[in-house]
Amino acid sequence: MNELFKKQVFEIIIMIPEGRVTSYGAIAKAVGYPNHARHVGNALRNYDEDFPAHRVCNSSGRITASCQRDFVGKLKLEGVKVKDGKIQNFKNIFWNPLEEL
Repeated sequence: MNELFKKQVFEIIIMIPEGRVTSYGAIAKAVGYPNHARHVGNALRNYDEDFPAHRVCNSSGRITASCQRDFVGKLKLEGVKVKDGKIQNFKNIFWNPLEEL
């Protein structure tokens, strides 16, 4: 994974509106690498505390990050409901960067 890919991933994530979520795969498609969802996850191994990484989940709305408890808490503060690690109303709050940018 190169620095340009990581920079593009971070630029997309910063644009996710509060109270909305997107998937690793949607971000990968938006930066031109549709088969690199896993690389998006790898890019998120290191980020600043105030970075909205909690707004990214897998394609079924499940939070797969190792810091699930922290992400659930941050999402709750934004009005996003999570039950057993799965975002409720995922389709309704899904933010697709290809359609919304």
